[in-house]
Amino acid sequence: MPRQARLDAAGVLHHVMARGIEQGLIFRDDHDREDFVRRLSELASKQAWTVYAWALIPNHFHVLVRTAKVPLSRNMRALMSGYAGYFNRRHNRQGHVFQNRYKSIVCEEDTYFLELVRYLHLNPLRACITKDLYELDSYKYTGHSAIVGTVERKWQATDDVLVRFSDNRRIARRLYCEFVEAGVGQGRRRELVGGGLLRSCGGWEGVMDLRRGREKYRSDERVLGSTSFIEEIVKEAERQEEGKNRQVSLSALMGRISMDMGIGRDSMTGRGRNRKVTRARAALAYTWVKYLGRSGHELARALGVSPQALYASSSRIESRDVIHADDLDRWCA
Repeated sequence: MPRQARLDAAGVLHHVMARGIEQGLIFRDDHDREDFVRRLSELASKQAWTVYAWALIPNHFHVLVRTAKVPLSRNMRALMSGYAGYFNRRHNRQGHVFQNRYKSIVCEEDTYFLELVRYLHLNPLRACITKDLYELDSYKYTGHSAIVGTVERKWQATDDVLVRFSDNRRIARRLYCEFVEAGVGQGRRRELVGGGLLRSCGGWEGVMDLRRGREKYRSDERVLGSTSFIEEIVKEAERQEEGKNRQVSLSALMGRISMDMGIGRDSMTGRGRNRKVTRARAALAYTWVKYLGRSGHELARALGVSPQALYASSSRIESRDVIHADDLDRWCA
């Protein structure tokens, strides 16, 4: 699988949370909550990510997701921007809905997966939205109710949680409920909303800043895991930064890809529907926009196509996973 320009590559487990601006409400009623859940479910149904746990609190939300082909940042932009527009229209208001950007913590799965599922799903109880576990079982706006089977959420990966308790669904649900009950007295666990050794509020560049000794320790930690897990994250950040910082020109990249795919360089900017040409343009779009992080508008002007067409072709390449890391290294050297 080709390396992506961001650290949130396919398969990474994230605990994501966001709060309302100035601690304000982002969910005023069930209509708001239903709209947000619809947006969350649509992304899951499109296999943009896998949702394991989630909880909606009046002034914030939590989700535990594994990224797929689409980077976390793009999914969160679709989720939060779309919801903010709806919220402002419905409540006749203007301005920001969320406080700054979302907070995302990369999590070490073996140690923290079940702990995070339990922690997220107990949020309504800690916030006194539900008065007890019995009421939590049927509360619609957390993933807990889907796992125990009182609310159907086909888009939520409930089986991936239950199988960690037992292959027998009935036994697994009982053991899961016992596990959740055992966590009621734990209260707010600060280590689960940012632990480990890496702290940053500057995006994934913050990981590299820490490596360079530039990072000041702050309150929102970026990685939850063991020392070895953190070292792996740092190495991955280095690999992805290497791709992002490649200085290859558009002209050189077009020449290398066209030569590799056996077409004339000039045909890249034509209107032909030749299969080789179409594939070469898609590979160019993916490499230039998604791997190198360069301007899609610049490439669209050079090729004489719309930015939307470029995005669609690069997404097809990404979903089919047909470009290898060796190809990218050769083209961008």
